[in-house]
Amino acid sequence: MISNKKALSMIDVIAEMFPNAECELVHDNPFELTIAVLLSAQTTDNAVNKITKPLFEKYKSPEDYLAVDIAELENDIRTIGLYRNKAKNIKKLCQSLLDKFDGQIPQTHAELESLAGVGRKTANVVMSVAFGEPSLAVDTHVERVSKRLGICRWKDNVRQVEDKLCKVVPRERWNRTHHQLIFFGRYHCLARSPKCDICPLFEDCREGQKRYKATLKEA
Repeated sequence: MISNKKALSMIDVIAEMFPNAECELVHDNPFELTIAVLLSAQTTDNAVNKITKPLFEKYKSPEDYLAVDIAELENDIRTIGLYRNKAKNIKKLCQSLLDKFDGQIPQTHAELESLAGVGRKTANVVMSVAFGEPSLAVDTHVERVSKRLGICRWKDNVRQVEDKLCKVVPRERWNRTHHQLIFFGRYHCLARSPKCDICPLFEDCREGQKRYKATLKEA
């Protein structure tokens, strides 16, 4: 792995590339954000945004989701992956909100993670985006980028990646860095076709150098 100092310098470059990175899930309040993040598992933000526009017009509160049959909710979100399981979790989440939190999204990690379908990543996103609490969520883009650049080890799990990034990045930058790393992975360091040929981090990227050497051997 690279040093913390080197890792932060690379993250600084990414920050310069995407200074205005922000959450791309369309929402108007913490409740909508939580539902949107739950729906985004193994699905793109664009796909989620396509269904949440009519979804959020139809369902304004936990009571609204609980008032319809599960089959109707499944039909409303059927264009995204795992829609049956997600519909079930939305129902359970809404019931928990009414039973335990007066219908409001809680504002602690532990309480958020007690909700159906809400894991650590989702809780981090909600804490960061909805409530402005310093959190650094690790999704597939953040994990891929961190490992490719050598900030983390390939064998590290998601929590280890998060812990490493939180050590490298100053706390006051966690929220912004989370989005910048996502944008870097989503629009530049893509999973299948990373833009190594125009990447300002190419010289220091272990994955980029590995890919370059492989192309030389093929030639």
